[in-house]
This record gives sequence, C-alpha cells and structure tokens, in this order.
Amino acid sequence: MQGLTDVQSKSLSAQIYAQLKHQLMAARLQPGDRLKIRDLAQTLGTSETPVREALLQLVRDGALEMKPGYYIRVRRLTLREYMELREIRLLLEPHAAAKALPNIDESFVAELEQLHEALIRAELEKDYPAALLANYEFHFSVYRKSEMPQLIDILERLWVQTGPLLNLLYPFGHPSYDGPHQHLNVIAALRNRDADALADAFRYDLTEGGRSFVRYLESIEAPS
Repeated sequence: MQGLTDVQSKSLSAQIYAQLKHQLMAARLQPGDRLKIRDLAQTLGTSETPVREALLQLVRDGALEMKPGYYIRVRRLTLREYMELREIRLLLEPHAAAKALPNIDESFVAELEQLHEALIRAELEKDYPAALLANYEFHFSVYRKSEMPQLIDILERLWVQTGPLLNLLYPFGHPSYDGPHQHLNVIAALRNRDADALADAFRYDLTEGGRSFVRYLESIEAPS
C-alpha cells in the first residue's frame, strides 16, 4: 500500500511540476517571485509533499533558487547566464524548426499566423503577459512538430530559466526588427518549404529580436 502511495505522490508531483514549468516557460512568473509550498498546496488542493518535490526539481533545473530557511523564489539570470543560454538556443532551436518542417501543413501555418497576430495585438495593447504567452506558443508549436521529445525536453529546460527574465525585461525592451518581424519570415519559410530560411528566421528572431533585452540587461547590471 505504501508503494502505491509513493507512485501516486510522484505522479501528482509530476503534474504540479509540469504546471509550474509551463508558467515559467510562458513567462507568467517574474524573477524574485516567492513560491510558498503551503499556499501552492492549498491552491492546488493537495498535500505539501508533491508541491515540495516539484519545486525542488525546478531548483535543480535552475529556474528557482532556495534561500536559507527553505525560502524558494524564481531565480533571475545574470547577463552572462542569459548569453550562455542564448548561445545554446541558437544551436538547438533552428535545428528543431528545420526538423519540424516535414510535419507542418497549411492548417498549422494558419494557426501560427493567428498566434503571431495575437502577439502583435497584445504588444499594441501593452498586455505583455499575453504577448509573451503568444510568443512561447508560437515557438514551441513549431519545435514540437519536430517529434523529437529529448530535444524538446532540453529546450524546455532552457526556456524555464529564461522565461521569467523576459517577463521582467519585456516592457523595457520588447523585440524590434530592422525589416519584417522574424515570425513573418518563419511563416514564409514554412510555406516555401525552405529549411535554411526557416532556421535563419528563428536564429535572427533570437539575436535581432533579443538585442533590446540584452541592452537593457546590460544597463541594469552596469556599475553605478
């Protein structure tokens, strides 16, 4: 009976972990946000044990940090950490997109267009949480079409760390582009079945679109 209880606890912990991970990746939480085990357990209608297990896993993932006295909060990446993660993403995300191309049809591209329109509308309305959610869904909708679960798991572990930082920075440095929005280039590359152009569009979305984030992060880390 104890074994069954342990399995149920682990299953519940995995569900809670997945929920919290999605909130972090989709930039629903900000650096410094405190996550209280008791409050989360009450909100989720569960015991504290699976909540604690889920939070400790996110600490191991580098998304949360534990302070003295079991004080758990969302961790803020430094500029150096962000740039290292970006370097890894520049290798993996264009690859995931190129691998996804054979599995994408016109109806999927039409859904991506709607996500991009939702992002632009949210930015105009300064609804930055909605913009970040649309951006997350745009990217991972494509990546998951790669049908490479190990790669997706790696990308999620990167995004779970960067999501909160984007939530902090977005109002001060949301993406801007020299030409068309790179999401439009993604959509065009998908329609043209052009794997190289698709990989480039995701690559430039991260570098060109993210340069305002980098500048703002540099400014707040600069010595006064």
